[in-house]
Amino acid sequence: MSKIVYDYIEEYIRNLIPKEDDLLKELEEYALLNNVPIIHPEVAQLLSFLIKVNKPLKILEIGTAIGYSAIVMKKAALSGRIITIDRDSDMIKLAEENIKKAGFQDSIEIIEGDALDILTNMDKDFDFIFIDAAKGQYMEFFPHCHRMLNNEGIIFADNVLFRGMVATNELLIRRKITIVKRMRKYLKFITENHDYETSILPLGDGVAISLKSGGLANE
Repeated sequence: MSKIVYDYIEEYIRNLIPKEDDLLKELEEYALLNNVPIIHPEVAQLLSFLIKVNKPLKILEIGTAIGYSAIVMKKAALSGRIITIDRDSDMIKLAEENIKKAGFQDSIEIIEGDALDILTNMDKDFDFIFIDAAKGQYMEFFPHCHRMLNNEGIIFADNVLFRGMVATNELLIRRKITIVKRMRKYLKFITENHDYETSILPLGDGVAISLKSGGLANE
């Protein structure tokens, strides 16, 4: 359980989510057995909902893992294309296999390498950006995401409450202090940024959904 909401609420919500996709269920089981971090089921449902409502044509994902969230997004964005970034070659091989099983190999492109290096040299535009990579680098990712995000586009950042530690020092683990400080900095920055309207939700491990209204980001 995530420690963000009461366990019984989280379990109740998850039991309400339809389980109709055999491949996604298979990937959820694999992730659980092999300790692979993927988005929580309720976060996957919200991600799918937002994409169906906003209908983005160009999506960027930072953090591929086994391809679970990319498949979730592609199933929601029927005509959209996805670029997803990861530096773990073993994860990428699994993701490629899973994406092929889903039949999305022609519309999901995986780029291997360090996300910050790739973002620095990337010159594209996107309607929707999903951040689910190194938790201590969200602030470093942001300028590149902002630069490439179209007006009225969305940045969806996962794990922003990080097991509840971001919200209270009572849960803080000493070895996670740097990550927590950096995540707090990101949340303060994005909620005070006049070029974005942001909603932080205690869902899964915490999500921040930011709508770009245009203009230049605050310094």
